[in-house]
Amino acid sequence: MEVQIFGTKKCADTRKAQRFFAERRVKVHFVDLQQRAASAGELRRFVDRFGLDALIDRSGKRFLQQGLAHAHLSEERWLARLAEDPLLLRTPLVRQKQKLTIGFAPETWEQWLE
Repeated sequence: MEVQIFGTKKCADTRKAQRFFAERRVKVHFVDLQQRAASAGELRRFVDRFGLDALIDRSGKRFLQQGLAHAHLSEERWLARLAEDPLLLRTPLVRQKQKLTIGFAPETWEQWLE
């Protein structure tokens, strides 16, 4: 089993996700969003499964700094914005083949390991 985690090194939930899988000896491919942004296609997988609102960190510092609370953008514009500025994402984004989660979800990850 191998998982891919999208997040930042400063995000506590991302670090918890990395630790969760490391403790269970699951191979992790970590993508630091501050170094390399997720592609729009990768983000599309999460949007198709959970919806756009689940992907946007509306309570995050970056979202508030940019004054996006009243922004009315199309889904495609949001995806482009999220790919361009990954600090607007709720993290971690975790993918194991076709299985996906947003945020810290140890109960779901436990099910993946069974």
